[in-house]
Formats: sequence, C-alpha cells, structure tokens
Amino acid sequence: MTGSMEAFFVFLQKSPFNMMLFGGAVATGVMLLWPLVMRPFRAGREVSAVEAVQLINRKDALVIDVRDTGEFEAGHIAGARHVPEKQLAERLKEMEKFKGRPLIVVCHSGMRSSAAVQVLRRNGFNEAVNLTGGIAGWQQASLPLEKR
Repeated sequence: MTGSMEAFFVFLQKSPFNMMLFGGAVATGVMLLWPLVMRPFRAGREVSAVEAVQLINRKDALVIDVRDTGEFEAGHIAGARHVPEKQLAERLKEMEKFKGRPLIVVCHSGMRSSAAVQVLRRNGFNEAVNLTGGIAGWQQASLPLEKR
C-alpha cells in the first residue's frame, strides 16, 4: 500500500498539470459533498415542494411568504399569508395563534426564508420549516401560483 502511495505522489510531482488535475478532482468532490455535510448544522428543517403540499393537505400547514409586496402580488402559493421579512419580528404577536401548526416559510429562492425560520424557531414556532428552493423550487415542481 505504501509503495503505491509513493508512486502516486511521484506521479503528481512529475508535472504541475498532474497536481492541478488532482486538486481539481478534490475540490469537485468537496463541492459535491458540502450540502450533505452541512445539512445537520442548518438551524431549521427544510422541506421540498412535494413535502410542503403533503404538510398543507395532511397537517393543515400554513404558508408564510416573506417576500416583498411586489413579489408576493406577482404570484404566491394559494392561501399564503404575506408577512414581509422586515416586518416578521414586529408581527410575531399576531402569529401566536399559529404556534401549534406547521409553518412553511417561503421566499424567492429559500435564502430569506431560511433566516425567517430561525427567527420563528427562536420565538417558539417549533414546526417552522423552510421551502427548499423557495417559489422558484415550487414552480420548478410545476405547482401553481395564485395572483392577486
């Protein structure tokens, strides 16, 4: 085993191009594995569009849309409540009645809603989850949007 490792390192040292190829392969492997490694460290759970539909239908989940007003009016998930991310902290009191229900938090791509899920979980909304990919992921799953 050590002989083959030595031969491998000699091969890498023969040409800078070999070292670059090896480095590229290692970097690509790390990028592929990064989402899997980081998943347990995310503050809030995430659900796919299909899982979100199941939560809505089976557990009466409420969809909270944290996008800006213009984005929300351009198209949103049917029955979604509009609570812009900037107003979330001040509107927590009015959302108290939903603490026992699953909350699916959405934005355009899933970044703003991820932060909103953290805020909600810190304030006792333990069933708050982020929609993976946001509205873009919802549309990619060919699910409908409603316009005002």
